[in-house]
Amino acid sequence: MTNVPRSDQFDDVYFSVQDGLAETRHVFLDGNNLPDSWLAKKNFNICETGFGTGLNFLAALKLWLDSPEDKRPNNLHFISFEKYPLSKEYIKEHLYVWGELATSLDMLLAKYPSDLERKNHKLDIADGVSLTLIIGDVNEQIPLLKKPVDCWFLDGFKPSSNPDMWSENVFNNMARLSREGSSFATFTAAGFVRRGLLAQGFDVRKVRGFGRKREMIVGNYSGDNKCA
Repeated sequence: MTNVPRSDQFDDVYFSVQDGLAETRHVFLDGNNLPDSWLAKKNFNICETGFGTGLNFLAALKLWLDSPEDKRPNNLHFISFEKYPLSKEYIKEHLYVWGELATSLDMLLAKYPSDLERKNHKLDIADGVSLTLIIGDVNEQIPLLKKPVDCWFLDGFKPSSNPDMWSENVFNNMARLSREGSSFATFTAAGFVRRGLLAQGFDVRKVRGFGRKREMIVGNYSGDNKCA
């Protein structure tokens, strides 16, 4: 596809040149076994390590909106960190190509902050859906998070371009915040990422990646249930 956004800071694309939405669904929704993972749960918290254009959030929001009320949580809370937030205009320009996301995109843009200097933005996107957008370095901000997490979207630029995001500090706080059985998914299969997650009590499995990418990793937290 054309008009794929690229980060100046990390010289990497925000999503797949082939099909960003299909990539998101394969890696983050299917990788976390959604929507099945949120069945029979009244509240479900997703935490993402890089908001970027918001494409992953929009895919999760559409999935929630399209699910029957008795097949989805009453409350979906999406928490995401972003060190270099994008403007509303930039997001609109690069995500308008997916007509099926139009309703979700309009809902996000209606609440998306214009003041991107503030650290925390709690946005009520829809009745039952909230987005907490945390502006800043995930390594500095994730230790402040207290809300338990059911599902992790480990999304940042590739580890070779942005190694700081894939840190022991992030993995340690993931374990601190995870409920027993909490899932994660990520597009990468880098060895140090696998080892870092294993060291913190996550089961890690290699599965088929998206498109030309041969492998990615998924898993669940199997350590002590540190977060009530």
